[in-house]
Amino acid sequence: MLQIVDALRRSSPSLEVRAAFIELVEPDVRTALAGIPTDRRAVLVPLLLAPGYHDRVDLPAAIAAARPGTAHAPVLGPDPRLAVALADRLREAGRRPGDAVVLAAAGSSDPAAIASVHTQAGLLAAELGAAVTVGFGSAAAPDVPAAVAAARLAGADRVAIAPYLLAPGHFADRLAAAGADLVAEPLGPHPAVVELVLSRASSTPG
Repeated sequence: MLQIVDALRRSSPSLEVRAAFIELVEPDVRTALAGIPTDRRAVLVPLLLAPGYHDRVDLPAAIAAARPGTAHAPVLGPDPRLAVALADRLREAGRRPGDAVVLAAAGSSDPAAIASVHTQAGLLAAELGAAVTVGFGSAAAPDVPAAVAAARLAGADRVAIAPYLLAPGHFADRLAAAGADLVAEPLGPHPAVVELVLSRASSTPG
């Protein structure tokens, strides 16, 4: 995530960009919000790819407790700009025309989050001009190895995984063992991601 924050600062040096974390890492969201003067406009842009509990509950609670009136932007996905970034990461990894593609998401028990991932898969399919299936790391089916296996059973000679992730981590590391021929890098500070975050910040009312 910090790579994305650094890219945002380089892209828009006139903006003050602060990083905050929902859990485990400091500064937490409440601390970061409390440090912003109340006479300045502030926008909280969740670096989350799908809706869920953090966005619906944790972040509004942090805003209410630390800095009421802070604008709360929508999560990043689904969005056509993420499809551009995902397609670029696949090309960088060596995907060939005709390779099957599995969009690998972390997973959620939230139906809205699952629907969001499938919508993003459709956007990526439109960007690639090829079918895209979905696999999940946890809490939803199919899991990524099953999605890769299904692509092979459907006749694919090669299968590529597009991680629907913003940064490396435990789930990204596990994808190497999912049985695909290649695994792209996470989205990271791709220019389309940076553009999307800035767009969320500027277009959110409040």
